[in-house]
Amino acid sequence: MLDIGMSEMLVIGTVALIVVGPKDLPKLFRSAGRFMGKARGMAREFTTAMNQAADDAGVKDIHKTIRTATNPVGSAMDGVKDAAKSMTSFTEDSETDKLAKEREEAKRKIEANAARKAAERKQREAEEAARKAEELEKSLAADPHDLPPDVPGESDKGQA
Repeated sequence: MLDIGMSEMLVIGTVALIVVGPKDLPKLFRSAGRFMGKARGMAREFTTAMNQAADDAGVKDIHKTIRTATNPVGSAMDGVKDAAKSMTSFTEDSETDKLAKEREEAKRKIEANAARKAAERKQREAEEAARKAEELEKSLAADPHDLPPDVPGESDKGQA
C-alpha cells in the first residue's frame, strides 16, 4: 500500500510532535489508527466484492481457458493428474475395491498364522526347557556329589 520507511516515519512523528504538541499527540495517533483500520476494511470489502463479481461473470472459466491455450503442457499435466485421481479413488463395487479387500483379508490371515506359529514355537521351547530342568533336578537328587565341574556344589565347600 504505502511504502513508508523508518526514516520517513521519524520525520512525520517529529513534525506531528511540533505541530500538534505532546499533549494531543496520543489522540492524533489513535484517530489516525482508526482511520487506517477503516480504510483497510473498506479495501478488503472492495476486493471481496470485485472477486465475487468476477466469479459471477465467469472470469475464472475464461482464465482457465486462456491458461490452457497458452500452456498446453501444463493443461496436459492437469489432465493426467485428474485421470490419476479418478483411477485411485474407487467405489465400493469396483474391481479394485474387491482386490484391495481380498489382499487385506489375506494379510490378516498371514499375520494370524505367523502369530500362531510363533506361539507354538515358544510353547515348545518352554516345554523343552522345563523337561531339561526336570532332568537336571533328577540327576541332582540321585547323586549330589556327581555334579558337572562348572556347577558349584557341596563338594566344593569341603575343598576350600
